[in-house]
Order: sequence, then structure tokens, then C-alpha cells
Amino acid sequence: MPGWRTMRILIAEDDSILADGLVRSLRQSAYAVDHVKTGVEADTALSMQTFDLLILDLGLPRMSGLEVLRRLRARNSNLPVLILTAADSVDERVKGLDLGADDYMAKPFALNELEARVRALTRRGAGGGPTVVRHGSLSFDQVGRIAYVNEQVIDLSARELGLLEVLLQRIGRLVSKEQLVDHLCEWGEEVSNNAIEVYVHRLRKKIEPSGVRIITVRGLGYCLEKAAAPASANPGANAPTTPSPAEPEPPPSPPSGAMPASHHYK
Repeated sequence: MPGWRTMRILIAEDDSILADGLVRSLRQSAYAVDHVKTGVEADTALSMQTFDLLILDLGLPRMSGLEVLRRLRARNSNLPVLILTAADSVDERVKGLDLGADDYMAKPFALNELEARVRALTRRGAGGGPTVVRHGSLSFDQVGRIAYVNEQVIDLSARELGLLEVLLQRIGRLVSKEQLVDHLCEWGEEVSNNAIEVYVHRLRKKIEPSGVRIITVRGLGYCLEKAAAPASANPGANAPTTPSPAEPEPPPSPPSGAMPASHHYK
């Protein structure tokens, strides 16, 4: 699936507590997230890198959020922008929308509402193209970051979603542990090879009802393939399918550190 990649978000916010909460929450939802604290840093990042969404506080130091937005639109960028404003800053909010912001949220706000607006804006930014990838009865909404088996939602962690994403990009092709580590480390947190084995083990169990298998190639990596058709009534009609090698039992799951959806930020 050429060109399919993790949605990347830039957060420009000088309030460290708010920014840390947003970064943690969006990474839990399997977005790749970058964070800057000043308007100058935001302007530089937007000039040199590619993002799918900008979450922009208008009250940034060293360059106002309005100026960052003005410069962005002057470069003819159509990047979706969600601005964050103080509850009483109606004038700034209007200026931001006039300069080309796509949506706004007034502080304090509910985290689950911000996440819903992020999903809507990234979907809009995808240009209306297909956002759901299907492989047999397994499907993955790459904007909403939700996986389904037979149209039923399956509960995957952010790490498991990241693994599934990479494997779906390379159906039938080998993906090394190093490639998986590199992809998951886009979120700014280190992941070990041993942890990859645990995440693959968990993901394999959760997608098993779809009939899609994750095959282990010992010493090399993994690949995603469609399970073989059900065996014929004649035992000799088909050669037996070699089962995938056993995986180690996973250790107890560490605390996720996820932020409560109802938490309000000020």
C-alpha cells in the first residue's frame, strides 16, 4: 500500500503540563506526535517537515500563534490546523479562523472532545480518499486508528495498532524486528526486541478470529498472510499447513499511563 503511513501531528504549546497530556494521549491513539514550545520552533518545523495536523496555541512565546498560522498559509499550505485559545479570547479566535484555521477549542476542554476533532480534521485532510484498509475479514481505519474483525471492533493497544499498521503495509513480505522497532520509536519512546515479541504474541491472538495469520520467520522477523482455506473433507486433498512457531508467554502488562478521557485541561 504505497504512501500509507502513520498520521503525524505537530503540537505547538508552551504549557508543559497541557502539552505532555496531549502528547501522551495522542500517542496512545497511535499517532506520531512532535512537540515544540515556541512560535519560532513551530514555524521552522512546519517549513522543513511534513505533518498531517497542527495543534496550535495562539499564545506562544517568541512568535505568536497567529503569526505562525499566517506564515503557514502564505506558503500555500493546506495543512489542517486546530487552534487552542483562552475561553475569553473571542477576538483572537476570530482572527485565527479568518487566517485559515480549520477549527478551534477554548481552554479548558475535554480531552475526548479534542481527540474527536483530531479524527475529523485528519479525515478531512486525507482528501476524501479511502481510509480503511481491508485484508480478508480484518480491517483497519487508519484515520480513526480502530481495527475490526468481521466488522466488530477489537481492543488493541497503541503498540499493537502500530505493529498491525506496518504488517498491513507489507502483506506477504517480511518485516524485520528492526523495522518494527524503528516504526514504534517514531513516537519518541524506546522499544526492545523482546518487547516486540510480546506485542506480536498479543496481536496474533487478537486477530486470530479474522483468519489472518502473523507468521514468524525465526531470526528474521514477521509477515502477515491470509490463513489457508478450511481443510477439505478428504484428508489427503491438501498438504498440512505448518503451524507458526510458538511465541513466548507475555509478561504482565505494564501500566499504560493513559489519561482519563474525561480529564479537563486548563
